[in-house]
Amino acid sequence: MSTILFHCSSGKDNSNNSYIPTNPTIDYSNVDLYLTNADRTQLFDLQSDKVPLFLGNQNFSITVNPEIKFQEMDGFGFTLTGGSALHINNMSPSQRAELLNELFNPDNMGISYLRVSIGASDLDATPFSYNDMPSGQTDINLDNFSIANDEQNLIPVLNEILTINPNIKIMGSPWSAPSWMKTNNNSIGGSLKQEYFEVYANYFVNYIQAYADQGIPISAITVQNEPLHDGNNPSMYMESLDQLNFIKNHLGPAFEMANIQTKIIIWDHNADNIIYAKSILDDPVANAYVDGSAFHLYNGSINNLSSLHNAHPNKNLYFTEQWVGVNSEFDDNLRWHMKELIIGATRNWCKTVLEWNLASNSSLQPHTDGGCTECLGGLTIDGNNVQRNVGYYVIAHASKFVKPGSKRIQSNYSSDLPNVAFETPEGNIVVIVLNNSNIDISFNIKTPGESVTTSLKSGAVGTYVW
Repeated sequence: MSTILFHCSSGKDNSNNSYIPTNPTIDYSNVDLYLTNADRTQLFDLQSDKVPLFLGNQNFSITVNPEIKFQEMDGFGFTLTGGSALHINNMSPSQRAELLNELFNPDNMGISYLRVSIGASDLDATPFSYNDMPSGQTDINLDNFSIANDEQNLIPVLNEILTINPNIKIMGSPWSAPSWMKTNNNSIGGSLKQEYFEVYANYFVNYIQAYADQGIPISAITVQNEPLHDGNNPSMYMESLDQLNFIKNHLGPAFEMANIQTKIIIWDHNADNIIYAKSILDDPVANAYVDGSAFHLYNGSINNLSSLHNAHPNKNLYFTEQWVGVNSEFDDNLRWHMKELIIGATRNWCKTVLEWNLASNSSLQPHTDGGCTECLGGLTIDGNNVQRNVGYYVIAHASKFVKPGSKRIQSNYSSDLPNVAFETPEGNIVVIVLNNSNIDISFNIKTPGESVTTSLKSGAVGTYVW
């Protein structure tokens, strides 16, 4: 038997543990609240009562203005690693279908964006590319190109997801080029040899076309995962000048020639460095091929992303990766990821927020030799047993309500009550609030249509839906 217990759309009565005492004299609004407490007494639970109407008080007010709009959202989700796909694909058909429906059905959790690795990531069992050759051999015509490794688990799971949500967007990111194209002939580190820039551009074209043949559209690719981190397995070092040259003279023209509509996204590394992306976007030829820049937050400030937006306001920003360590605490991660990613990244112009990674097992397998040994998935899957971890709830607080096409709208910010607001394509208002203080706080949320009075415990997260 599966242990799936879906919190996101259960609508169960949580009045015995509600954050607001039941009071028959309260005037209630039409606003729903989904609540997660730091102590896990509530886990993305719909509260049984609507949120009380604002009737006048001196509490701090979050004021939402739907007339001032910012970026349009592409979605929220995870990296579906090879290991994630392995665990999901090994579930029984009925339990897998139930879990995927929970995760990807737009009426349920509604994950709307996935990142996958082009070839292996470090959360595959072994490193591989789509064109591995015996030592000393090359294949400049890519005659041996094959996505057979992905056909075992990743492609079947993606196709099942696409039957649930045909509109989900998928981003591909390479951890490394095939070893024979690299200066060190190794899956770890090394750089792409200049003589193989054109071949590697064709490798991307082959990848997108091969996935299209499987019925899987690749919406976007990043040129290189973490191009200045060359110690992972697999990994590849790529200076900004090399990435500029590769896009400008090889990848962009190759996509153009093959009529590839997949977006090209640069950088895909930490927020402490915006110069790398800016230097590529400053080149007018490369700029024309590039849709935007992707970021992680293992170093730097999320606020740096607004500086890049200000320099190139017509280019998009994406948040594509952040891990949760297995030995870290639920409450610390809930607070940090909500503040910095769901709220911080979107307030700094990101169209996506993706966590790393969707699933592992209780032994944190698989991973390559030298890959991440402490990466806690949004889910822990052992056979048909599914445990939901903090990353699941972080993403659920946005993905269920902030559908693709939603636009971020103006709301005032407080360090004690970080928040972000959106208007959905249907005209609904969604406000996500974190109590970032060490005390319980009562506050108001004011909109032109209806205003409410509410409260959150220290460290709690609320998604308010009008």
